[in-house]
Amino acid sequence: MQQDIVAQGVELMLFGMGTVVVFLALLVVATSVMSAVVGRFFPEAPPAPAAEGKAAPGAVSPDAEIVAAITAAVHRHRNRHRP
Repeated sequence: MQQDIVAQGVELMLFGMGTVVVFLALLVVATSVMSAVVGRFFPEAPPAPAAEGKAAPGAVSPDAEIVAAITAAVHRHRNRHRP
């Protein structure tokens, strides 16, 4: 009786693990096929060439603004939490 239950448990475990492996394999195949289809029919446009040195005088790049905001936030945080 006990061995019959153990055998059923092992059988159920193998069936469940097999189902998961098959599903994941199908998921990988489907994702690869969809990626190939999208890449073929909707190619990514090449990036526009950067116009270096053509920025307006006094203009601040978005990267410089982000760095300034992060620096100000860190400075404010450190000033608030001093012992």
